[in-house]
Amino acid sequence: MLARPHIRPLIIVLVILIAAALVAGWYNYTRGQAQDWEGLAKHLTEQGVVEYGAFWCNHCKKQKEMFGSAFQYITYIESSTPDGKGQTEAAKAANITGYPTWVFPDGSRVVGVMTYEQLAQKSRYQPTTK
Repeated sequence: MLARPHIRPLIIVLVILIAAALVAGWYNYTRGQAQDWEGLAKHLTEQGVVEYGAFWCNHCKKQKEMFGSAFQYITYIESSTPDGKGQTEAAKAANITGYPTWVFPDGSRVVGVMTYEQLAQKSRYQPTTK
């Protein structure tokens, strides 16, 4: 058999190029997602959507982490008393029974973590194209 020493370097270069393309694509994808989360957060607030949560609630923490820095634009109402043993008057008045609770302008509610897609669909969010 003939030796093909020139193929190995080509394969290595090809693998490196594919890896670089994947990294660049992932970077652009996640950067775009962050911008979408910000747009969604602002839209939710403009529409009058409110999230009720509790500082001790792991699901609330997960929801907050999903928004990242865009969470600052969410209308969030802390529903737990500082000792973690009761509810604030605002949560009682809103009849909050679980966390997180998303309350929409039409009076509907969703209890639990909502994905980007679920929030966008429920609030009729249309992201602007770049």
